[in-house]
Amino acid sequence: MVKREPSVTVRLPQAWLWAVVLGGAAIGLGAAFAVGPLADWLISRFDGAPGPLRLAAALPLVWAIPVLTLVGGVAGALVAGTWHDENPVIEVGADSVVVHDATSGRHVERARIAEVFTDGRELVLRDTDGREHVRTRVDSGLAGRLQSAFEQQDYPWRGTVDPHETDYTTWVDNAPGLDERAHALLRKRQRALADNRTGAADEAHEELRALGISVRNRGKVQQYRKV
Repeated sequence: MVKREPSVTVRLPQAWLWAVVLGGAAIGLGAAFAVGPLADWLISRFDGAPGPLRLAAALPLVWAIPVLTLVGGVAGALVAGTWHDENPVIEVGADSVVVHDATSGRHVERARIAEVFTDGRELVLRDTDGREHVRTRVDSGLAGRLQSAFEQQDYPWRGTVDPHETDYTTWVDNAPGLDERAHALLRKRQRALADNRTGAADEAHEELRALGISVRNRGKVQQYRKV
């Protein structure tokens, strides 16, 4: 019997999240000592200061220290929570890969995976026919952990650049090369991303994938590649 490696889970380390929380608390602590002089300087220079700053500066130091430290910690926790939700949990097993994001998950059998790589801040799993099973945003700090996990399970890791990088074309609405259906889906996806409607953007992305079109963003510009 062949001994198989146990599955490897890649996620944002809890230590990173706690560092954000504690960093926010530290900023709040520092602010407790800085708000008074800052408010005085603004008032002397500009004859006024923002209301929240004046309110914080009015607190006695014995109260400002715990209050602003707590406020900083809460702000850090909100940032950490957002960071956590924006990054998927990736389970790399001997027979399959499962990607869990904040709202759903995707299971891909190992036999269907021909290429694994990071493309900017996205993890991509691609089939033998060039179609993408998964393209999901991941923090750039996880690239090394992802490489280690996939190589440990002997997946075809291709590095940190799309092997088909030169095949992408910047999308121009109604330009030759795509039919009207594809253009309509790219318009839909662009509007959805601009309006922060991730569900609609993902739906358009899935329909484009079914048409054999890979799409990605470079800044606010969409790029596509025909499979």
